[in-house]
Amino acid sequence: MLETITKDSLFHEYYAQWIKVYKEGAIRKVTMDKYLMTYSWLRKLIPNVKICEMTRITYQQLLNDYAECHERQTTMDFHHQLKCAIIDAVDEGMITRDPTRKAIIKGKSPRDKKTKYMNQFELHTLLNHLELTPEISWDWFILLVAKTGMRFSEALALTPKDFDFPHQMLSINKTWNYKGDGGFLPTKNKSSVRKIQMDWQTVIQFSGLVRSLPEDKPIFVKTEKCVYNSTVNNILKRHCIAVDVPVISVHGLRHTHASLLLFAGVSIASVARRLGHASMTTTQKTYLHIIQELENKDIDLVMRSLSELS
Repeated sequence: MLETITKDSLFHEYYAQWIKVYKEGAIRKVTMDKYLMTYSWLRKLIPNVKICEMTRITYQQLLNDYAECHERQTTMDFHHQLKCAIIDAVDEGMITRDPTRKAIIKGKSPRDKKTKYMNQFELHTLLNHLELTPEISWDWFILLVAKTGMRFSEALALTPKDFDFPHQMLSINKTWNYKGDGGFLPTKNKSSVRKIQMDWQTVIQFSGLVRSLPEDKPIFVKTEKCVYNSTVNNILKRHCIAVDVPVISVHGLRHTHASLLLFAGVSIASVARRLGHASMTTTQKTYLHIIQELENKDIDLVMRSLSELS
């Protein structure tokens, strides 16, 4: 049975119950952990604030206190995770007015961002340095992620039967629980279930590599649990340093893949589908800087075309 919550209950108690009722079992563990982290910050920052005391000023001060040690985007995420619960409290009459209305999001200045992607020459240099042995290895993993833009957990979950070599297609329909106890998990969202077209060279390479492997077993996971993204990131880092290209993570290979497609003129819609984004908005937000560069090139092209008309 749920504990009775009234407007005089502590806000963090209400939020804990709201998470349990609305989020438990409905979201992935990694997302649930973020809500639980928000809850722990509520207990730290406003341990004695009651639901009925959550005014605009109280809420804004909460955001300000959180923003003192977090960047603006992180504070924005904190705000979004609280807003839905607060609106429900308003609907239930425990809070008179929505205190999140017109909230001002602050935050520390962003740290210098690490390089997220490579250009085409740098990626070509990196891939040429990989040691592509006759058996599956992490170097083959790096190559496949670079050529498909898969997420780390999606690539770990690949089995031989996910490869459709005659049609040059790769089916993404599950992930590997590398942060937990191993085993298959559903994809991040429905849009993540997709088929990715492979180039002929990759088809030839992997058709030989997986030919004798068990059809339903992950090709890159040798044990049930011991898979860490730091392991692959360290291997990737050594290759990057060896050929003097920017050091990026495995996730950076995904960014590189998308960036090269966009610069090559592939539509945002096609890139979004290939990456398994829930919507084109996600792609646009993630690669806004690249899209802006392309728009600037388009403007130059338009101006040159117009000038030739006179």
